[in-house]
Amino acid sequence: MHGLLVLILLAALLVSGCALPGSRNASLAAVSNPLLISTANEDVAWEQIVDVLHEYHFEIERENRQARTIETKFRVGSGILEPWHKESVGWQNRFESTLQSIRRKVIVTISPCQQGYAVQVVALKELENLDAVAANSPGGATFQESAPLERDLSQVVGQSRPSGWIPQGRDLELERDLLARLNKITLKSQAR
Repeated sequence: MHGLLVLILLAALLVSGCALPGSRNASLAAVSNPLLISTANEDVAWEQIVDVLHEYHFEIERENRQARTIETKFRVGSGILEPWHKESVGWQNRFESTLQSIRRKVIVTISPCQQGYAVQVVALKELENLDAVAANSPGGATFQESAPLERDLSQVVGQSRPSGWIPQGRDLELERDLLARLNKITLKSQAR
C-alpha cells in the first residue's frame, strides 16, 4: 500500500512538470533584478506587472502610483499536490511548503530610466511558528442528534492567539521566476 502511494505521488510530479527540480529554473539565470522594460508608457508596464502577479495568484494589497510600488498580500505556499499554483518555485520550495506552512509576499518597485522602466521585485518568505498545537477540532461545535439543539458557541475556540511568523528572507527563485515571466510578456508585446 505504501509503495502504491509513492508511485502515485511520483506520477503526479511527473505530470505536473512545474514541481520538478530544474524544470523552470534553468532559463531564469539570465534575468536581472531590476529588469529593464523598454516602453515609454508607464501604464502598459504597470498593467503587465499586475497581470504577472495575478498569474501567480497573488492578490494586490496596495498600489501606489506616486511611489511606483505594488505590494501583494501574503499567500500561503502551495505544496506538491498543488502544481497549478506557481508561487512555490522549484522542488525544494514546493516540498517545504508541503511539510510546513510558508507564506510569501511580493513588493514591486518601478523606476523610470532612459531606456524605459527598471522593475525590481522583492519576494519575502515567512515560516509559521505555532507556540503549541492548535485546537481547531470541530468535535465540540457539531450538533448532536441525540441532544436538543443548543446555541453554545463558546466551544468554537480556535487558536488561543494568532500564529507567529518567522521571516526567512527573500525568495530568490520566486523573484527570478516572476521577472522571467514579465520579461517574456514584455518581449512578446514589443514584437507586435
